[in-house]
Amino acid sequence: MSLDEAMRNDTREIARELTDLRHRLHQHPEIGLDLPITQQTVLSAIDDLGLEVTLGKSVSSITAVLRGGRADQRQGPVPAVLLRGDMDALPLAEKTGLEYASTVDGAMHACGHDLHTAMLVGAARVLAAHRESLAGDVVFMFQPGEEGWDGAGAMLKEGVLDAAGTRVKSAYGIHVMANEIKPGVFTTRPGTLMAASDGLFVTVRGAGGHGSAPHMAKDPVTAAVAMVSALQTLVTRRFDVFDPVVITVGQFHAGTRRNIIPDDAMFEATVRSFSPRAQERLMEETVRLCQSIAAAHGLEVDVRYEAEYPMTVNNAEHAAFVDTVAADVFGAERSEPLAFPVTGAEDFSRVLAEVPGCYTFLGAGPADGYETAPDNHSPLATFADSVMPDGALLHAQLAVRALNRDSAAMAA
Repeated sequence: MSLDEAMRNDTREIARELTDLRHRLHQHPEIGLDLPITQQTVLSAIDDLGLEVTLGKSVSSITAVLRGGRADQRQGPVPAVLLRGDMDALPLAEKTGLEYASTVDGAMHACGHDLHTAMLVGAARVLAAHRESLAGDVVFMFQPGEEGWDGAGAMLKEGVLDAAGTRVKSAYGIHVMANEIKPGVFTTRPGTLMAASDGLFVTVRGAGGHGSAPHMAKDPVTAAVAMVSALQTLVTRRFDVFDPVVITVGQFHAGTRRNIIPDDAMFEATVRSFSPRAQERLMEETVRLCQSIAAAHGLEVDVRYEAEYPMTVNNAEHAAFVDTVAADVFGAERSEPLAFPVTGAEDFSRVLAEVPGCYTFLGAGPADGYETAPDNHSPLATFADSVMPDGALLHAQLAVRALNRDSAAMAA
């Protein structure tokens, strides 16, 4: 039996195990960088695999290194490849009604990170069973805090890319999607895959007064509302439609009663862009716009623009590699090109900024009606357990083939 066939059989055999693991994780979601229950669950799942495990010092991360057997037969450094799965949940109250629904009030795995974690555990089990066939080492990056906490940045600072002793040659990750992508289909693209995500924080300072006499006060609400409206005009009139940006105001707070003009009004926006040029212009123009509108109203304003996650950029060669491997393992119909970037953001972008690699999506929605199924981050979002063996297998196949490629290149 070939290695490919053996690995395929292995993932089928552990399908029930992956489902059980995923359901346990789903029932006990944890938010942010401190995930003690999740961390212990993963450690128990990989305890018997003979991995070199390092726990995060500042966050609840797990870095596990699998030493390849074929690498022991060579002198000098051997290649290493990184596979990543994020582990954190979202601050949502689950409404799915699933038998294994969250047991934690106000927390839910609504983005599929429970599947990501289980798939990475599955890949570790499969690869550990065939370690003698590996031409190098595999670094498994179990990461907390993807949902706005920059867990990837913390793990980079603690040395995850060099955990094998030499820097990894490439890095790969998979993200499940509850809709938009056909169930069981892998899709990615070269270049920019996901947007940069920044934050705009604005506080307009006025002078409060009675709502019946606005001329006696300095109303910050009208100025803040004008800023929100003008930011949307900025998007359509100052930025190229072929290099798009998105500005969405998600918070707006002002006042205590309808007949009182407050002293202050504040709002916060998420800002998305797909090129360094657009991002740089956003940093300048959003701030200037808010300052100018405040001045026109005779008010003061505090504006803060914070760069958060950079763009997720796939190396073109590695994106083609992932597409080729997925088509070879699962059939051409299971690997489709992604036409446009996704406006979501990812801190795996920090990994891909350091080493070449590729991030890919996997359709995990319902078999019927996936196009209209609740989206990721919805309290109604559901994901199919059935995709996990294939996700684990793609992880494993990418590791095996990347190590073979890099080993041959180092020996040449």
